[in-house]
Amino acid sequence: MTETAVYAAGGVVWRVVEDKLLVLLIHRTKYRDVTLPKGKVDPGEMLAETAAREIFEETGIRVALGIPVGVSRYRLPSKRQKIVHYWAAEATDAAIRASAFVPNKEIAALEWVTPKKALARLSYPVDAEIVENFMRLVDEGVLQTFPIIVLRHAKAINREEWEGKDAARPLAPRGRKQAASIVGPLLAFGARKLISSPAKRCMKTVVPLSAALARKIDTSDLISQDAWEEGRSDARTVVGQRVRARKPAVLCSHGPVLPEILTEIALATGTLRGSYLGSASALEPAAFSVVHLSADTPGSGIVAIETHTPKV
Repeated sequence: MTETAVYAAGGVVWRVVEDKLLVLLIHRTKYRDVTLPKGKVDPGEMLAETAAREIFEETGIRVALGIPVGVSRYRLPSKRQKIVHYWAAEATDAAIRASAFVPNKEIAALEWVTPKKALARLSYPVDAEIVENFMRLVDEGVLQTFPIIVLRHAKAINREEWEGKDAARPLAPRGRKQAASIVGPLLAFGARKLISSPAKRCMKTVVPLSAALARKIDTSDLISQDAWEEGRSDARTVVGQRVRARKPAVLCSHGPVLPEILTEIALATGTLRGSYLGSASALEPAAFSVVHLSADTPGSGIVAIETHTPKV
């Protein structure tokens, strides 16, 4: 991120009603315009967290982010560039029923329309471009997805400073801050199932997320560094289970094991391997890659991969 740009995030919120696909537009009170739900990044936030928060604040609808649908860039009156990241986000019936939205001083109304009507109603060409990107994904049949989130453990105490077993090496103070900072972004992608290497540094990385979800952490020695170093790791078994389950999951593991996990996701989904896998697995401490897979046909290949790194 550059200091001169203003960053924001939002989404193309969608639902299906009587076999008809609809997207959500917001009518803003102050600007008297029609746009997509979005807003500026709060200090310390990661973009995905901003998108989910802003969608909820503007519409009252809690969503889990799906695949990324583009980035818009435009100049503000102040001459600064505004950069807005968007994701597709399904609004479930339960989330819509739970919404407490009422017209207010910021948002005058919400409107569900077909994507084609949205193109005609939106006030800004940059918003229309995002909806056009969304429509292409619809045409490709990859709108309904679920994520497998590959997470590297947060910053641990250096090996040289630790006299005990490597698996018992704890997080450094910075690592504990990182573990707390990634809870929001991981929740934004609908993280539910938590699977971790039994190493203490991995477990402690997902403890804050586990607490936020009120869900236990399942451990698997098959993605531990000890198993990897001894040649007995088995990411294929773990990945295969998650692909078949078709549910959002977080796999927390170690730097050396991550390439194997990403490779197995590609193999399990019939995806051509390439340099993108190397980029997605070369994660800094507490960074994660979100691998979006088709919920209907997960064997049809990886739909998208995006990588997020904490600011802590």
